[in-house]
Amino acid sequence: MEKYKEIERSIIKKYRKDIWSKFVKAVQEYELIKENDKIMVCISGGKDSFLLAKCIQELQRHGKVKFDACYVVMNPGYNEVNLNLILDNAKILNVPIEVFKSDIFDVVTNISSKSPCYLCARMRRGYLYGKAKELGCNKIALGHHFDDVIETTLLSMFYGSEIKTMMPKLHSDNFPGLELIRPLYLVKEEAIIAWCKNNELTFINCACKFTEKISLIDDGTSKRKEVKELIKNLKKVNKNIDYNIFKALDNINLNCVLGFKENGKYKSFLDHYDN
Repeated sequence: MEKYKEIERSIIKKYRKDIWSKFVKAVQEYELIKENDKIMVCISGGKDSFLLAKCIQELQRHGKVKFDACYVVMNPGYNEVNLNLILDNAKILNVPIEVFKSDIFDVVTNISSKSPCYLCARMRRGYLYGKAKELGCNKIALGHHFDDVIETTLLSMFYGSEIKTMMPKLHSDNFPGLELIRPLYLVKEEAIIAWCKNNELTFINCACKFTEKISLIDDGTSKRKEVKELIKNLKKVNKNIDYNIFKALDNINLNCVLGFKENGKYKSFLDHYDN
């Protein structure tokens, strides 16, 4: 059996409970994929996006809903080693990728040294939306997983002073008709890591030029890393802490909050307190 077929089989057999079933559940529960959708699957070169590509392929072949998908890699300025690793993995996994180039890494390193990841993410999103429009896609699929959702939620609370999370899907404000979806929304990172190790796969992590410069320095400034460690320690006390945080976002009691925003307008509990 060819390696890519073994990898595909592992997703629906060995990791059926932890990956495939949760992927399908998210697609169905959040209505992420509908009849006649054309989805641009964005592959960064990391483990999450390549797993997403394989799950989308499997759903396209055997799912009841008919849709089209294309697999795109944006090259923001990867060095040759990392780019070749992405190309090699695409061959191993039998994912028919299209690579298009941008100059994001050069722009970010020259303009911003204070918040490069934020600027890079915004620029990436713009390029990807533009490419999706060019390809005639109505949806863009990203590889964010369950842990990303929890970490983003806590980051918003601790450093943004607000309660908000990474949504399973959202409409684009600047590109009408385009929707962003996250089909791995319910899949935990530990399952993805186990899938990689089981299939002896190696993917790039962060390959940007800015982080290459500081990769030898651990100054503790990564807030996401900080939150990831916090959750890890909390799980030693309560193994369900991440799930409880996730469910809390789906179980907000508006009668017991000081205030909230709706469509950008703040509403206080005092507005209706005496009514």
